[in-house]
Amino acid sequence: MDLHFQQVPRRKAEFITPPNILKEKVGSGGLSEEILDLAQKLLEENTQDFVPLGSMYLDALMNGIDMAKGITPSEDPEAIIASMLYPAMQLKANGAMFHYQLITNIAEKLVQFLEVIPDPDIEAMEIILAFHTTMNAVLRGQIKGDGGDNGAKLLSALVNACQRYFDQS
Repeated sequence: MDLHFQQVPRRKAEFITPPNILKEKVGSGGLSEEILDLAQKLLEENTQDFVPLGSMYLDALMNGIDMAKGITPSEDPEAIIASMLYPAMQLKANGAMFHYQLITNIAEKLVQFLEVIPDPDIEAMEIILAFHTTMNAVLRGQIKGDGGDNGAKLLSALVNACQRYFDQS
């Protein structure tokens, strides 16, 4: 699958690095293998429920979709796209950490799509809504991991919809 659907990005999802207060207190330097192994084990054995957090980001994404539906000529389309880009980035970043790799994979493609669409037109919004609906189904069905063959088919269908959008342009 091509990055950004063979399109030139018009905007970039911005990573904001918060201050690392712990590192400021401890100082710099490497971590021992023992500490790294322990941190990896904690991530792998994470049992926190992702559904509430994922639902919050999906709600925020839906708010952006709703804003786009009612966009007026005086509103900034970039602000509306940004309102969808942030929750998509959060879903991408957090899905795999909570064992929802399929959410991460889908959200990654959504981020790439949002980075290249010219504006939130009707066709783009239908595709974004399909991304939302798919991630919502994965979350509600508590489909962990990559979803196997069905997950790959879902992701492929979304990517194909994005590609058709650009092929029609």
